[in-house]
Amino acid sequence: MTTTTMNYSHQHGKPEKVYLHPVPVRLWHWLNALGFTLLILTGLQIRYVDLFSLMSFETAVKLHNWVGFGVIANWFLWFIYYLFSERVTNYHPDLDPVSFFQRYFRQAGYYSWGYFQGDQRPHKVQPNDKFNPMQKLTYQFVMFISAPVTFLTGLMMWDVRRFQGLIEMVGGLRVVNTVHVLMFILFVGFIITHIYMGFLGKKPSSHYKEMVTGYEEEH
Repeated sequence: MTTTTMNYSHQHGKPEKVYLHPVPVRLWHWLNALGFTLLILTGLQIRYVDLFSLMSFETAVKLHNWVGFGVIANWFLWFIYYLFSERVTNYHPDLDPVSFFQRYFRQAGYYSWGYFQGDQRPHKVQPNDKFNPMQKLTYQFVMFISAPVTFLTGLMMWDVRRFQGLIEMVGGLRVVNTVHVLMFILFVGFIITHIYMGFLGKKPSSHYKEMVTGYEEEH
């Protein structure tokens, strides 16, 4: 399926739809959602073994490790896809900081007030420019900083002996563990916010539906 915009005749009462999310992106999204859900649940079981009894400690550790490797592999598939796709422009940084932050705060005003007043959203979504400034800055940070740091610290704790030199270089296992937990807290906050923002479409189900069909209806 192409990435072109599909226009439906307004004369027949059909709204314009934009093909925003190709199949690889949708598959990655839902696999990532499943993976991080399992990592959060198993991580809670490992850290708070006396408070939860979802599974045994040993099972939680094994599942956490295997799912972690799966999420890392999924990240590389995402990276390679966007690296060699015309849609990589969605992640390009804005080189005009004045314009970027003007649009950033305009978008923040829309989310905090304008949306609930029925205002027009400030960012016009296109296949190669689908993220508004708030989303772009957030996703750049999450995908290029937070996720790699989480993966690296997880690997270091997975095999302490193999990564002993690196662990000592960054300040010891306690530092690595603390950073990993901070990334866990950040991702939990991100997921909760992400779920909430998903309801802010034309209808509460619109953004969730588009991650199944690939199409976004006219806002």
